[in-house]
Amino acid sequence: MALAVTHVLLTIILVDLWRDYFTNHKKYFTLHTILIAGIAGLLPDIDVPINWILNFFGKSYDLLLHGGVTHNIFFGLIFLIPGFIFWFKKKHKIAVYFFVICFGVLFHLFLDCLTGGYYFFYWPINIGNYCVTIIHSEFLAGLDAIILLLWLSHEEVKHKISDFI
Repeated sequence: MALAVTHVLLTIILVDLWRDYFTNHKKYFTLHTILIAGIAGLLPDIDVPINWILNFFGKSYDLLLHGGVTHNIFFGLIFLIPGFIFWFKKKHKIAVYFFVICFGVLFHLFLDCLTGGYYFFYWPINIGNYCVTIIHSEFLAGLDAIILLLWLSHEEVKHKISDFI
């Protein structure tokens, strides 16, 4: 499983790169949108603090165990429904929020899969594990630092962030 910071950082970076190089709708991809995407990149792990709270009160639910209901593809895709509704109602900025939340959740699942996750992405339809571990845990410790340094280098070249210091 990827570290929490990796989930947030990579989601922010990909949405920011999309904003910088690919989209024609830059007014919908504000810094606020990128922040929402980063938070959404961690959203499937909401089951962890929920379980802490439930355990504090002596409760436990199997569906809310880590890797359960929040770690399936349907949890991510559910955000497409309001996204498309708002898009067709010409509320594009709100629609883009839902689209980046969907992306963040699905990208979280993708990262978990690459780094040794064992989640049931198609639950409740199928409980098969379709993950292939490509990045092993011994490489994860320094990954956040490398990703952050590469992104900051890109931001310096593209946006001259040192001008704001």
